[in-house]
Amino acid sequence: MSTDTAYVHKAWHDVSKAISKIKFPMVADPAAKLCKAFGTYIEEEGVSTRATFIVNPEGKIVAMELHDNSIGRSAKEILRKLQASKYVREHPGEVCPASWEPGKETLKVSLELVGKI
Repeated sequence: MSTDTAYVHKAWHDVSKAISKIKFPMVADPAAKLCKAFGTYIEEEGVSTRATFIVNPEGKIVAMELHDNSIGRSAKEILRKLQASKYVREHPGEVCPASWEPGKETLKVSLELVGKI
């Protein structure tokens, strides 16, 4: 999603080899309604800061990342967080430690973990 129009997204999609590979919808928010709702809009500049929100099926934000527009994002890390949020949703009582990746060991929530992580 960006504050660009759908026309800008289409032009970008048609010209960029990297963007043309995107298989999910690109959301246009030229009035910045969603950006303002999520608190990412920079009024003076008319743009949004770079942000990623992972929202579960109940509408709860389970992970978010917000930073200056001069700092790039890691698609690999975003995917890892998405996989971790999906995993813990499907495995109640388990948590994914930092740098967890699918197939790696998780932790069981307990008082035994206090002071050991």
